[in-house]
Amino acid sequence: MSRTNFQELLDAGVHFGHLARKWNPRMAPYIFDQKSGKHIIDLHKTIVKIDEAAEEMKQLAKSGRKILFVATKKQAKELVKEKATAVNMPSITERWAGGMLTNFPTIRKAVKKMSTIDKMKEDGTFDKLAKRERLQVDRQRAKLEKNLGSIRDMSRLPSALFVIDVQKEANAVKEANRLNIPVFAMVDTCCDPTPIDYVIPANDDATKSIECILNVLCAAIQEGLDERKLEKDKEAAEETVAEEGAKPAARKLRARKGGKDAEDKTEEAAAE
Repeated sequence: MSRTNFQELLDAGVHFGHLARKWNPRMAPYIFDQKSGKHIIDLHKTIVKIDEAAEEMKQLAKSGRKILFVATKKQAKELVKEKATAVNMPSITERWAGGMLTNFPTIRKAVKKMSTIDKMKEDGTFDKLAKRERLQVDRQRAKLEKNLGSIRDMSRLPSALFVIDVQKEANAVKEANRLNIPVFAMVDTCCDPTPIDYVIPANDDATKSIECILNVLCAAIQEGLDERKLEKDKEAAEETVAEEGAKPAARKLRARKGGKDAEDKTEEAAAE
């Protein structure tokens, strides 16, 4: 069964492409028609692609891997931040810092700097600084939080990227391609789908369209997380049962050993 339907996508305006004169010929397989100078996306193909992407994202979440959401355009940034946070996934919604993936150790140092400032505030070191220094440190902390706050807990490279507007986030896509990190993306009719591993042909400009796709994908991620939790709970329960079952056996073994020791001592006493 499909995770979405034609009417739902139609109501959200997912089918509206860009102006026909601005199209990318590589998107031809996903274009249904042209109307009023604009391309219309084939929603039947979009449904198939959403299902493929959703299933793969679910499996990634189920195996405990992280998917980095990237969307810095104003129509998408707040939505992406909210939805990614809800499923415990990192996101970049302000600015893609060059080398975010290819120079990840440097990015981790910047995140560590943020943690150091927080520690200074906790242990009172911050209060001992001059007023001007405190202002500088606060500004630095605010800047780091804005650009890197949502990835502060990301201790390793993500297992995949989800991108909205592959033209605007071209640097993110390039870095992921260089490191062989799979890329999921909403791809409009003016974009090149070639560098994308999981293409979702869709209108990437309208907030309703973005929200519609995000809802489906995040629901799939949540399913994966729930299944992972169930499996862990089941394993923990099985271990507890195994431990409880081992206790009587251990007691019997100790009792048997104790009885044997007593017999040995009786035999030794009789021998003497």
